Amino acid sequence: MPHAITRKLGLVLMLAMLGVGLAACEEEQGPAEEAGENIDETMEETGEEVEEMGEEVEESAEDN
Repeated sequence: MPHAITRKLGLVLMLAMLGVGLAACEEEQGPAEEAGENIDETMEETGEEVEEMGEEVEESAEDN
């Protein structure tokens, strides 16, 4: 059950980051936009890491 929750959380985070990233698209980026983009990238990476951790936990539980 924890894996399902973790996977859903990761998916929600990635979709939210994608939505924010698409909403912030402009040709000229100022410092705030660049900072927001960096935050989006960090959140996406974090979401992927959370999903990977969930998969590792699931695999570990299956092995036991």
